[in-house]
Amino acid sequence: MTTREILEKALAEGRTALTAPEGRRICQEYGIATPGEGLATSPQEAVEIAESIGLPVVLKIVSPDILHKTDAGGVLVGLRTGEEVLAGYDTILANARAYDPDAVIDGVQVQQLVGGGHEVIIGAVTDPTFGKVVAFGLGGVLVEVLKDVTFRLAPLSGDDALGMLDDIRAAEVLRGARGAEPADRQALAHMIERVGALVGDHPEIVEVDLNPVFAGPDGAVAADVRVLIGEPQPERERLPRELILEQMSRIFKPRSVAVIGASAEQGKIGNSVMRNLINGGYQGQIFPINPKADDIMGLPAYKSVADVPFDVDVAVFAIPAAFVPAALEQAGEKGVAGAIMIPSGFAETGNVEGQQEIVDIARRYGVRLLGPNIYGYYYTPENLCATFCTPYDVKGSVALTSQSGGIGMAILGFSRTTRMGVSAIVGVGNKADVDEDDLLTFFEQDDNTRAVAMHLEDLKDGRGFVEAARRVVKHKPVIVLKAGRTAMGAKAAGSHTGALAGDDKVYDDILRQAGVVRAPGLNDMLEYARSLPLLPTPQGENVVIITGAGGSGVLLSDACVDAGLTLMEIPDDLDQAFRAYIPPFGAAGNPIDITGGEPPSTYENTVRLGLTDPRIHALVLGYWHTIVTPPMVFAELIARVVEEERANGNVKPVVASLAGDTEVEEACDYLFDHGVIAYPYTTEKPVAVLGAKYRWARAAGLLHE
Repeated sequence: MTTREILEKALAEGRTALTAPEGRRICQEYGIATPGEGLATSPQEAVEIAESIGLPVVLKIVSPDILHKTDAGGVLVGLRTGEEVLAGYDTILANARAYDPDAVIDGVQVQQLVGGGHEVIIGAVTDPTFGKVVAFGLGGVLVEVLKDVTFRLAPLSGDDALGMLDDIRAAEVLRGARGAEPADRQALAHMIERVGALVGDHPEIVEVDLNPVFAGPDGAVAADVRVLIGEPQPERERLPRELILEQMSRIFKPRSVAVIGASAEQGKIGNSVMRNLINGGYQGQIFPINPKADDIMGLPAYKSVADVPFDVDVAVFAIPAAFVPAALEQAGEKGVAGAIMIPSGFAETGNVEGQQEIVDIARRYGVRLLGPNIYGYYYTPENLCATFCTPYDVKGSVALTSQSGGIGMAILGFSRTTRMGVSAIVGVGNKADVDEDDLLTFFEQDDNTRAVAMHLEDLKDGRGFVEAARRVVKHKPVIVLKAGRTAMGAKAAGSHTGALAGDDKVYDDILRQAGVVRAPGLNDMLEYARSLPLLPTPQGENVVIITGAGGSGVLLSDACVDAGLTLMEIPDDLDQAFRAYIPPFGAAGNPIDITGGEPPSTYENTVRLGLTDPRIHALVLGYWHTIVTPPMVFAELIARVVEEERANGNVKPVVASLAGDTEVEEACDYLFDHGVIAYPYTTEKPVAVLGAKYRWARAAGLLHE
């Protein structure tokens, strides 16, 4: 029987799992190695099979009603003689009948005993966000103790499969640590890839669990196969990219905006939206909608959006949830492209039906909903401030989105404090319709946006997000703060693989697979967003630390390791070149310690050498406050040297950590303004930013070998 026939038969019988022999037949079709075996329906047949495949053997109960064979006493391992097999057959049957008297028993699986090498687990689960996901990690008892496992979207390439082998903490074990024999990497990668192909081809397969897989230097064999089945998830509907781009362009670059619920009364949301649109300098038409007013803030008011005698691109809703459906119908009939849903009172309060109602109305008319339950959105290139929050007009190249209004206000405050230029700030709220995929599609081609930072609590369509992010990260960093990192515990699952698929681990691995830079916290996300567009892209992995304090050099070295950066091994000629500029009691190598009492010329000479030598790809500077080289002298000097060398074509990322009295704060601001990422009182933050830039550059394939 083919895999398709096996699955159809099992589903027709109402089963949720395949038997072990069925699982083995599927493995054979997909090129997944399993031990020699046979199905016995009598003790004598079990002995015959055991002797034909070779003793010792394993006996396993075969029953569609007994999923967890070990719990039922349905597994006997290491039977070495025909007599043991004969007795073992009866024992297993008796245990199974005691465990479930009504269970249908097909027989006993007689399987060649395999072992040796490394025990690993290979499997696949159906994740509610990302769909079919492949897992790999250490197997046997270690899988439950260490949970050292990694995930990728299925199906996956051979390169992705090989990458999984290096992505677990115990990767060195598989390479043959401490004299042990290494695992056959190609055989393991092939098995991972084939599991991905299997679940990719057959959406009815809910989970696959190969555990343990014995991997030695000569290959890999799946000793146990468990396959769970069920009705496939419905395919997610995705709009064509061109249509999304057209819709989002009308939302971000509208010729006209209607404010439904506009008000002349201060303190009302509709009043704040109107004031922000007018005072923010938006040049398109603004139409206040209020059935009880003739004009609002000097503009003629209309009783409904249907009464507006002009085309309307965007309608901002500032009315209670109960009145939204009727107004949305009118907006749909008017041909509005985007409905900006500020009102709360929908799914976030349990009103799921009310939210679905407005989604259905919007879809009927082709209107895209942003929200509901949002603060609105900003798009600075159009001077568009369609929000009830405070206005923001510092134009720049960073687009930020948030699922939470509170986080949106934090984004606004950080942007204002740091004077971070933004292209957009967007609230997505409940994501009833427009989500991160749609926004990435717009920001991908938006010349005003050079980096995208997103706070999210969940993804409606994980695969859609990955697809969009993979396109964007080729040209621009995508930074994600994923809330809910603490696992609440995997739901009850029918396999080890399913139990291991905690939400955050899956998110973490697959976001990395997509090339996304994940931020560990809110401030990190904001600092990455602020800094990554300012940092040039490194051309290679060699990072050099130049510091005026030995203590900061040690801390900066630790931070580089934590950030996944490679500290360059300084060749002899470069070592001598640096030594020519530092005092005899300084230290070359890496970090290069120029010592604290050095004049500005020492900083200039060493930094300039680091920028001009093509073997060095990034510089990390450690400064501490001295009277010989005060903070602003240091800042102005470094800014000048970096600017001069960039003009000469020596364009490299430079980050700096400044320790000293409060003057270092002003010095850091000056450096930031001149394209050098600098932070006071911390060695970790500048290096973390550089590490984020490197993670993006690697994902985008921009680093030279």
